[in-house]
Amino acid sequence: MSAAEEQRWVTVMLDKLAAQESKRMLGDDELAERAQRLSDQYLDGCAAPDTVRWVTNQNTRWGSCTPSEGSIRLSHRLQGMPEYVIDYVLLHELAHLLVPGHGPRFWKLLDAYPRTERARGYLEGVVAAGRLPHLPTGREEPED
Repeated sequence: MSAAEEQRWVTVMLDKLAAQESKRMLGDDELAERAQRLSDQYLDGCAAPDTVRWVTNQNTRWGSCTPSEGSIRLSHRLQGMPEYVIDYVLLHELAHLLVPGHGPRFWKLLDAYPRTERARGYLEGVVAAGRLPHLPTGREEPED
């Protein structure tokens, strides 16, 4: 598959996924409920954030947390992505409430989530697609 064909298919598939998932946008309250369910299911309920919310000022990170405040923030860029990806990022930040760095103890916590590798691959694909030069998708107006 050529690079142009690959880019076209990446764009098509991301558009399809975004269209499916955009129907199910989570508000901050639903995000907090989801975080609690994930903590209960994968972290024995040990991670209990005080706040979980969407933010629009994170353009290079998918999420962040401040353990001392018990706050988790997810980038608005995740909205419309598959639920398992949002769950992975939430779980990643929940794990940081328990373990500050990215050492073996941290990754062991994430091993419990069965879609960790798939979600990481998805996010890596989104980042890689954003680095590719813009290629026509057939939807642009022709230039005169």
